[in-house]
Amino acid sequence: MNSLGESFTCCLPERTVHVRSPLILPKGFSMKGIPVLHVEGDCIARAWENSLIELHADGCDIKTQYDKPEDPPSKDATMCITIADPLKEPMLHRDFPGGPEDLQEYVMEVLEGIKDHLVRNVHDSSDTRWEYTYHQRLFRYSIPKMDSVDQIEMICRKLAEAPHTRRAQAVTWKVWEDNDCYDPACLQSIWCRILFDEEKPVLNMNVRFRSNDAYKAAFMNIFALVQLQVKIAARVAELIGRKVEVGRYFHCADSYHIYGSYFQEFEGRFLGALQKRNFEQRTMRYEDVREMMDGARPRILEKARAMGRDTDLDAGH
Repeated sequence: MNSLGESFTCCLPERTVHVRSPLILPKGFSMKGIPVLHVEGDCIARAWENSLIELHADGCDIKTQYDKPEDPPSKDATMCITIADPLKEPMLHRDFPGGPEDLQEYVMEVLEGIKDHLVRNVHDSSDTRWEYTYHQRLFRYSIPKMDSVDQIEMICRKLAEAPHTRRAQAVTWKVWEDNDCYDPACLQSIWCRILFDEEKPVLNMNVRFRSNDAYKAAFMNIFALVQLQVKIAARVAELIGRKVEVGRYFHCADSYHIYGSYFQEFEGRFLGALQKRNFEQRTMRYEDVREMMDGARPRILEKARAMGRDTDLDAGH
């Protein structure tokens, strides 16, 4: 490792992890505050796994607003994750909490808005439904006294007009609502830009979270947002009349954390698997379960439609 913070390779049981070394500060100085960690991976599964290993090893201990008095502190860091080829197999990790059908449901929630009817009416203080969905914020961003904005279509059109633009972004935060609501959006922004590789357009995407549950949410977040990257690439291709390839994906979380309340579960399940199984055994190919996930769509749609019926959650939506 040198003073420029170059990458290095370290070995763990039955695997090799590629990480980014921290910058070496001048003698007598050290980073104060929350650690900033960097990891890389060739695919989603490896990058997510690497991020948890680094967080567990080098994150700081800090309490959260959700802790019970008896809960130990969370492990926390600012995390930067780069996935070189987000569509490379194996895309799925067996140790993310949930299964393939849960993952399909979440992708449909983000990309298709199957749960947008569960978002509360902000003008009704008695309405206790969800504060937001990412689909609503990205595809139907609402502004008082204005028409809603499809920010994803806006990104696509900006890229079609000027692939090198630095203005192709979508945001979720509503300063007039989210500063005071109980459960504000964790995803903050999506930024896209096209680079030409041997004259082939390649879509790069940067994502920023203010807060990201590293163990119980980040994998599904990343997987769904990569599917959004695929959707954006396809739409831009439609607009410009040529194929757009999916390029690298960058995921930044201001607070990337493992809650102390489930630390024992994480150590027993996730860290335990690192010792007992090799990488191939810890992961699976998306293509091997894609047909099963697609086959679950009718069941998932019916489940989403049924959500909230008993309490009239569908009223007005």
